[in-house]
Amino acid sequence: MNTMRIYILVLLLAVLACGQDKVDLAVVNQIRTEAFDNSEVMDTLWHLSEVYGPRLTASPEIREAADWAAKTLEGYGLSNVHQEKWGPFGRTWSAREYRVEMNAPRYAQLAVAPLAWSKGTDGPVSGEVIYAPLGGPRRVLDPKKYQAQIEGWEKEHKGTLRGKIVLLTHEAEIAPLDKPLFVRYTSAELADLARAPEPRTRKQVDFEHLDVPDELTEAREYIFSLPSHVQDQFFDARDALRSKLNQFLVDEEVLAVITTDQRVHTGIIAAQEGGSYETKYPMAPPTFALTAEQYNRLARLAENRIPEKITVDLKVDTHDTPMDSFDIIGEIPGGAKKDEVVMIGGHFDSWQAATGATDNGAGSAVMMEVMRVLKTLNLKMDRTVRIGLWTGEEQGLLGSKAYVKAHFGDPDTMKLTAEHAKLSGYFNLDNGSGKIRGVYLQGNDAMRTLFEQWLAPLADLGASTITIRNTGGTDHLSFDAVGLPGFQFIQDPLDYETVTHHTNMDTYDHAQAGDLMQAVAVIASVVYDAANRPEMLPRKPLPKAIQ
Repeated sequence: MNTMRIYILVLLLAVLACGQDKVDLAVVNQIRTEAFDNSEVMDTLWHLSEVYGPRLTASPEIREAADWAAKTLEGYGLSNVHQEKWGPFGRTWSAREYRVEMNAPRYAQLAVAPLAWSKGTDGPVSGEVIYAPLGGPRRVLDPKKYQAQIEGWEKEHKGTLRGKIVLLTHEAEIAPLDKPLFVRYTSAELADLARAPEPRTRKQVDFEHLDVPDELTEAREYIFSLPSHVQDQFFDARDALRSKLNQFLVDEEVLAVITTDQRVHTGIIAAQEGGSYETKYPMAPPTFALTAEQYNRLARLAENRIPEKITVDLKVDTHDTPMDSFDIIGEIPGGAKKDEVVMIGGHFDSWQAATGATDNGAGSAVMMEVMRVLKTLNLKMDRTVRIGLWTGEEQGLLGSKAYVKAHFGDPDTMKLTAEHAKLSGYFNLDNGSGKIRGVYLQGNDAMRTLFEQWLAPLADLGASTITIRNTGGTDHLSFDAVGLPGFQFIQDPLDYETVTHHTNMDTYDHAQAGDLMQAVAVIASVVYDAANRPEMLPRKPLPKAIQ
């Protein structure tokens, strides 16, 4: 081999070496030991869910939970811990007491959950049942189809609902449970996830030309694939239509509304909002979600003209004066590059039917524990590490959007702040309590090599899958919308989508301790590496301004 070839080979090896981030295996071992042997993650989750849950945004419960979380972070030794206001959000709402009973033709205690931003009943009220399902047996998400359904339904039922308990949804189709409710990713599924999707021309979609599928799962995937500003228009339109329906029901003087959900089974109640948190819209009449099995009984009795009488009682605390909400912020100051920041976070709010353990007490507890581990080990980190626990996520990523707009830039105009240049990246956790199996690159292929290096020492924990694919529906999107590196981790599904997501089963019992401890070890290691690498994380090209 001649001298020139040797020189070229040495130069090539030097270039490759420069492209490698050094992973300190001793630190990885320290992090794993602290995360596993001295874990506090389940205690943190217990407080967030069983002591303070549920945590509906702007409710008294979430404010108490936030005070506890902030005090806990301060106890870890974090700096600049505060609740950063954003808003206005809208109504406060908290259920204080409720019951729904069937009195005729037989007595039955009905298993219900009140829907958020529903009115109280001002004491027990009783009335006859009317089965008046809106639309078809399957929920339609397309705003234009939904509007047509509402207008036709109002025309049909105007003047017939006064003093009635209205069954507003179709009977649920309860199919045999032929698939497990609790699953983990198989090697084959992870390999498929790691493969890039088939190339296809990306269409420019605007709100006026949506093509939302009728099948619910496909519809959700379609909606979350839309640009964020189109998603906002979509949900605003749905809120306006639902509020129009609520106003009709209030004007018709219905006593209460009962619904069920096609997705649930075996006594699970899916319960989100009945009315709107926005004070410009009317509150819903007293509205409850009922188990599918009990709902179907009521519907069949009504269809067969068997007289039914139901008593409902709902006491709520609510105020129409628009309230601000807040994000919980705290940080571990960096060293040589303390003006540069690595952020972690997850949403802190939940729905009201349960205690919000897997959605997203788990993610909040993990991220708080990551900060505890990093601070307890007193690891030297060049960059500042900051935690953000967001409220208003369930209403459209409101808290993280407000934070990004205040600190980094406006996604509509792409007018950026000085802080935008100083944020290295953001890491999010919000898909239940399943262990981390890898990461979504969110289209940022330049991050692939970094994640491969960072996750290599954690492969024995099962965290090795890296996919170029995007994932939607949670707070990393707020950062991605202004061109900042934002990532959500791949997690084992467990029973998140089948049992706990937005249901009365979202409780501490469904959290997996070992999985959450593993997630802490993985994220703390990744954050340490990101905080200490020579350069900031590589970025995708900036998005174009919307206006």
